[in-house]
Amino acid sequence: MTTEPSTPEPTTTPETTDAPEQTVTVYGADWCGDCRRTKAQLDRLEVPYTYVDLVATPEAATDAHRISGRTNIPVVVYPDGSHQVEPSNLEVAAKLHLFGLA
Repeated sequence: MTTEPSTPEPTTTPETTDAPEQTVTVYGADWCGDCRRTKAQLDRLEVPYTYVDLVATPEAATDAHRISGRTNIPVVVYPDGSHQVEPSNLEVAAKLHLFGLA
């Protein structure tokens, strides 16, 4: 019996970085300085994320509150479902490192 060598499937490529297991979601508003800072950090690190603008979609504030139990923003939700509220750049970087995103 002969078998052909199998080619391993790529685990992550630029085309698949938006896979759910690597998704970061940021709930925020453009008037919020901490939200702008967190978005800028994710952009600088080229981390894929979904931004939920709470001004454009105010009903999403309910989701952010349900996740965090607080009304403060930004609420940053990580691939494992954990979250941070108003995190510092160091806190975000440490969490991203755990997922191999930074």
